[in-house]
Amino acid sequence: MAISDKLKGTLILPEGIDIPTVLDILGRGKGLAEYPKATPDQVESLDPLDMIERTDADIIAEMTYTDIKTAEPATSYIKKALRTGKHVVTSNKGPAALHYRDIQDLARKNGLQFRIEGAVMSGTPVFHLAESGLAGNAIREVKGILNGTTNFILTKMETEGMDYGPALALAQKLGYAEADPTADVEGFDALAKIVILSNVLLGGSLKTTDVPCKGISAITKADVEAAKAQGFRFKLIAHAKNDGGAVTATVSPQKLPLSDPLAGVMGAQNALSLETDLMGKITIQGAGAGKLETGFAILSDILAIHRR
Repeated sequence: MAISDKLKGTLILPEGIDIPTVLDILGRGKGLAEYPKATPDQVESLDPLDMIERTDADIIAEMTYTDIKTAEPATSYIKKALRTGKHVVTSNKGPAALHYRDIQDLARKNGLQFRIEGAVMSGTPVFHLAESGLAGNAIREVKGILNGTTNFILTKMETEGMDYGPALALAQKLGYAEADPTADVEGFDALAKIVILSNVLLGGSLKTTDVPCKGISAITKADVEAAKAQGFRFKLIAHAKNDGGAVTATVSPQKLPLSDPLAGVMGAQNALSLETDLMGKITIQGAGAGKLETGFAILSDILAIHRR
């Protein structure tokens, strides 16, 4: 068993690591070198690629930061794990959005699994639902709210009459939006996620450059109020469909009728509607981000590997 963290160091113990002890050490602001009874060679600073090579673990959980332009260093870590006989679970959008087909082919070639439940709606089980709960169905179309920050902003603009700027500032204050909110408000986060859904659930081979993308930064309070007066509600919608084998996708603000299940999804919640051939439309709603939720997604993928 091994842990490698950019800031906290590396710990490799073939006999296993006591997780409560590790959490206590990290909770006190210490590094992995403080792990009791660990010898110097077990806590030496290692490049993650070396750590992956040296550990005899069955599964690698990859959770580095997301770089949606290059998908590195995550893609290199994932491929290294698969080439050395280790299953991979990840919550990282980059590799799944940019290299899903290549990575999945590598996993299958080596008789391994590559699982990404946490990459789209965190702990809300999109891929497990499609794989197990909807097994036997062909998914023809997906449409959803895949970014909680933008949904929170639009909710505040409608329900509290806030302008875009103050609503964004509140989202930043509450931790929903980063100091640089571009990836959220311009739709790039939702773009990566709809590309993943297109390629995994609809059998596509889209790249992020294939998908028209528009965010919510140009939407004004007046726009929101006008839509409300007409019986509609603005949502940032990521949409993909398979039309006779041709898969297309878009990300854009849309005015939804209040009868649409997605229109009732408020605050920082995410939701996804799946159009199937046997069960019609299925809509799932839940948290799209969060440490605990992402941790659950990783756990659920690990359990799925053990079940198979």
